[in-house]
Amino acid sequence: MLYILEHLGNTAAGPSPLTLHDTQDGLMQIDPKVVAIIVVAIIVVIVIAVIVVRQRRKAALLRQRFGREYERVARERGSEREAQTLLTEREKRVEKFHIRELDEAERQEYAERWRMVQTRFVDDPSGAVNDADEAVVSLMGVRGYPMADFEQRAADLSVDHPHVVENYRAAHAIAVRRRQGTASTEDLRRAMIYYRSLFEDLLGEGKTRRIREVA
Repeated sequence: MLYILEHLGNTAAGPSPLTLHDTQDGLMQIDPKVVAIIVVAIIVVIVIAVIVVRQRRKAALLRQRFGREYERVARERGSEREAQTLLTEREKRVEKFHIRELDEAERQEYAERWRMVQTRFVDDPSGAVNDADEAVVSLMGVRGYPMADFEQRAADLSVDHPHVVENYRAAHAIAVRRRQGTASTEDLRRAMIYYRSLFEDLLGEGKTRRIREVA
């Protein structure tokens, strides 16, 4: 591109390869070097345009897939480009997992486990929240998610369960306050709702029961 601009700038100073000249048969002909430069320039412009379009398309797909998680990561990182890089890395990581659906027996087993957790909440809200957290972690393991620290678990979940991962973070924050003795009964009730939204999504019931993102 710079080479073309240099040639264009030199036209005012004197003859240049861009000057047309007559051929023996009387037709006008452009210097072949100039034609080659123009062709290369056009190719470069096309390549740049394709790259830009692909980047925008990728950003749109990531935004559509991750929803509010995309916005949260972009705010934390201070850059949409960094957010896109991080979310793409998450996708690649989760692609290596052997995530599977539950069979009917497992689904019934975990559904019953959750009913017991909810029943316990009546007499022991704090213990029920602890059980809910353990039930979610156990269900993740059965589905094929590796058992990592909370932040990594949440990041992994965000790939296939982006609409409820914010609930998981909210429930976990309340669970931490529960251990510190600062969570109210209302906090614990909300934690149960948040855990249930994720649990049902992992169980395969979230498609019909629309308990979703934190308000």
